[in-house]
Amino acid sequence: MSRTLAEWLSYQEHVNVRSIELGLDRVDAVWQRMGGAAPARHVITVGGTNGKGSTVAMLEAVLQAAGRRVGCYTSPHLLHYNERIRIDGRDASDEALIASFERIEAARGDLLLTYFEFGTLAALDLFARADLDVAVLEVGLGGRLDAVNIIDADVAVVTTVDLDHMDWLGPDRDSIGREKAGIARAGRPAIVGELDPPAGLLDALAASGAQVERAGTDFHWEREASGWRWQHRDGIALSLPDPKLVAPVQYANAAAAVAALHALRKVLPIESAAFEAGVRTALVSARLQSLGGDPALIVDVGHNPQAARALAEWLDARPGGQVHAVYGALADKDVAGVIRALGARVHHWHLAGLERDTPRGLPGEALAEELQLALPEARFAVHADVHGALEAARGTAQRGDRILAFGSFFVAAAVLAESQS
Repeated sequence: MSRTLAEWLSYQEHVNVRSIELGLDRVDAVWQRMGGAAPARHVITVGGTNGKGSTVAMLEAVLQAAGRRVGCYTSPHLLHYNERIRIDGRDASDEALIASFERIEAARGDLLLTYFEFGTLAALDLFARADLDVAVLEVGLGGRLDAVNIIDADVAVVTTVDLDHMDWLGPDRDSIGREKAGIARAGRPAIVGELDPPAGLLDALAASGAQVERAGTDFHWEREASGWRWQHRDGIALSLPDPKLVAPVQYANAAAAVAALHALRKVLPIESAAFEAGVRTALVSARLQSLGGDPALIVDVGHNPQAARALAEWLDARPGGQVHAVYGALADKDVAGVIRALGARVHHWHLAGLERDTPRGLPGEALAEELQLALPEARFAVHADVHGALEAARGTAQRGDRILAFGSFFVAAAVLAESQS
């Protein structure tokens, strides 16, 4: 009897007792048994601590505006698993995913795969069958040993490097940067989107033999009176509209996306009008997404100190009423670093327990302990879940205030689901 998509996903969560198992041997062996076809004529792999999803969205929008057939693989999803795999801007259907999972199951034999590895193989399988011009693959965790890295990218992008997933990737930016550099290939472009990347990233990229192109060195961007300007050291320049994605950091993400496509210009030429249209229209859920209302409700997936600093920068640029945070986090996150980055900008914290959503979720009481150590004067309340925290925030916020729901994809998903009900 054929499984439903929900049954397949439940099955995948139990095939391998390890929810994360870095390494390429098992997943590559299954992919080769499935034929190992190229997922597209050109492949762009996007890694980094923050900014991956937004950069993928920029790439997708520009390529679609240029009339190219493009597939995107991202993770995690917010509301529906199907969001992880898109072809020509449309989420994969249940039927397509089920058929792919059946092919993967037939090929894997006694090899154990994780939930993420099943999804990665399904994306590659569906892309290989779709006659794509470009496949854009987002790295799940790290880079060197992430399942996506079984594919040799024509262009690798590393957006940013900061402290996250340290149990897996190392204790500092240098160690993490070396892991993220693993997606680069000798003789092929590697785009570094951060102005101040760690030495570990740059050293590892140099050792890989990749053609490194750095923001601030090989390509530059600057704000103008109307929009912004991107320029490469070869003299090519583009005047572009402001991104639809509103955070200040989105200019850097857009610049990295433009640099990646510029690196492919000889084999994949794109007109300036497509860059303009793509930057103007690219959108991805839960990146400082406003859900309207008064007080305004804003949802963001920021979950580490670097992302929290970006949120702080956005709040500073838009002074207004009080900020009421709905915050939940996973156990492996730097909660104190996130809290310190936002600091006194948050007038009241509504702490949401996530232990009902995932075994990795922190209870609200654990968040409260971190908050009291990081910000002893902070006002806060503890709630059993995101729904309770959001309702309480709505009850305390006044007209003209803002409710900022952030800290985890689980927080963003719960708020988005409630807004659509």
